[in-house]
Amino acid sequence: MMPSIVYLEIAIVVVYFTWIWFLSVFKKDVSIVDIAWGIGFLLLALLHFLLQPPTLRGTVVLLLTSIWAVRLSGHIYLRHRGKPEDARYRKWREEGGSSWWWQSYFRVFLLQAAILWIVARPLAVSISAASTAWQLWDSLAVLLWAIGFGFELIGDCQLVRFLKQPDRPPFLRTGLWRYTRHPNYFGEAVLWWGFGLFAVSVGEVWALVSPILITVLLRFFSGVPLLETSMMKKEGYADYCKTTNAFFPWFPKHRSI
Repeated sequence: MMPSIVYLEIAIVVVYFTWIWFLSVFKKDVSIVDIAWGIGFLLLALLHFLLQPPTLRGTVVLLLTSIWAVRLSGHIYLRHRGKPEDARYRKWREEGGSSWWWQSYFRVFLLQAAILWIVARPLAVSISAASTAWQLWDSLAVLLWAIGFGFELIGDCQLVRFLKQPDRPPFLRTGLWRYTRHPNYFGEAVLWWGFGLFAVSVGEVWALVSPILITVLLRFFSGVPLLETSMMKKEGYADYCKTTNAFFPWFPKHRSI
């Protein structure tokens, strides 16, 4: 990949997240960065798609990126609409005090921009690859992406339906949530391993750093541990944790009560 294109990628990502930061300062709501996350990947995918003649692989990767990005950003927007700032960012805002408005630019927005650029490597190399022949790796990539997207979509839909129940229990433990405490996070990781296989198909194995990074972040940092800090306060959740895997789906250790 030419250095000039890399610089253009970085410029687009920084300008995009700077614009989102300006909006967050105006709205006093850093949560909008989560809505912007998926669309940022779509911008980079479009950039590479438009810079060269389209290939079958590039078209498929752009299509899959579009489906994932629009679905994710739309879901987060609907979930957040009309609600106050997410508790994670609200805590940081309280800790940052009057200087949080500029701290958030570096602590949240530029950090997210850097992570997005790294995670997007499979999209960049697979769309811009000169090789046009469809490989077995490409077919496996589509299959893996579909499995991950299915877990993410179904898990989110089950959670939305659960939250609409007036007399619901403290937490969801049916459907996919019976086999993993975070089917949406698991699906997100699997989906990115699918994107990673597109990079493998064009000989860019190093781009697997993307699914490795997103899996580690979701499982050990920004995903499971962060959410479960608050979930542990709910009655019965500790017992749920003893019977159900945190990330990888598997049968419960004993029948749920």
